[in-house]
Amino acid sequence: MISISLCLIVKNEEKTLGRCLSSMKDIADEIIIVDTGSTDLTKQVAGKFTDRVEHFTWINDFAAARNYAFSLATKSYIMWLDADDVLKESDQLKLRELKRNLDPAVDSVTMDYHLAFDEFGNVTSKLKRNRIVKRERGFKWIGPVHEYLEVYGNIFHSDIAVTHSSIHHDSDRNLKIYEQRLAKGEVFSPRDLFYYANELKDHSKFKAAIRYYNQFLDTGKGWIEDNVASCSRLADCYSELKETRKMVDSIFRSFHYDKPRPEFCCRLGFYFLEREEFKLAIYWYKLALAVEKPEQNWGFENLACSTWLPHLQLCVCYDRIGEFETAYAHNELARTFRPTDERIVANRAYLVKRLGKKVGEEAL
Repeated sequence: MISISLCLIVKNEEKTLGRCLSSMKDIADEIIIVDTGSTDLTKQVAGKFTDRVEHFTWINDFAAARNYAFSLATKSYIMWLDADDVLKESDQLKLRELKRNLDPAVDSVTMDYHLAFDEFGNVTSKLKRNRIVKRERGFKWIGPVHEYLEVYGNIFHSDIAVTHSSIHHDSDRNLKIYEQRLAKGEVFSPRDLFYYANELKDHSKFKAAIRYYNQFLDTGKGWIEDNVASCSRLADCYSELKETRKMVDSIFRSFHYDKPRPEFCCRLGFYFLEREEFKLAIYWYKLALAVEKPEQNWGFENLACSTWLPHLQLCVCYDRIGEFETAYAHNELARTFRPTDERIVANRAYLVKRLGKKVGEEAL
């Protein structure tokens, strides 16, 4: 059985840290907390779970802090989390099983990262991350902001999920770090250009974000998932600025980097639906459902766009062109994902009445 050192870097996380560590205290063989300058009760909370509470002087460099935490680990594998992450009970069981059975030849274990949920508890946004790495490989974190763990070798893709459950967020922190770096005359890498553009967009600085997204894409050196995400966020920025043509162009620009993704198909479907071009809208919503999903998706995934949302919108489209049986069928498919969604319930009542169906009767 492998052993695990759990490493976290923290600052002012008294509200979330206990919840995180409670989910790991009976699994991790060692817990290392590196505090970067807390002024609340974070260190006291950490002390309830471990005597390995260390200090790191903050230098505006997340990778440096994480690498320091990793350097303190003594077990065969290292796992990392943030203080506002948690493992649900089912995932705790899976992790215990993984500890017992993991082939020691594995260099890294990936886990899904569940980022957002709908009102029914369904995961709406997720991505994949390397979560556990073999200590002796000496893998390093790279990047002062939006750091990443550079991993290679024998990768095992687990079905374990880490759930992100944030209570608060220092929204200006990363933007200020980037601005300080620019003020010093630093030349940004393509990755920095992408994440700086994200920060600008998140702060509603849409014109500046557009400039940096374009600079990033123009380098031709971006990771495919970042390229695709840039096109999506460019479309968001142009939408905010009411520049509809450029918004649509940004969606089609994503096709330069990969086949159509469900998210982009749904956006095009909605564009044509609003224009009452229902046949075109139907084409794109159907494509959203038909696109083959990659076996391993490392980028952000909006699950609604490949499940219930296209069916709900197809219901609307087919109703508008008078194909009520098909509209009903798509609404029923949407209902399998969200059985109490008010829109879907209302659609069903309307279509049952229009078609003269009995409740529960299958579409023809």
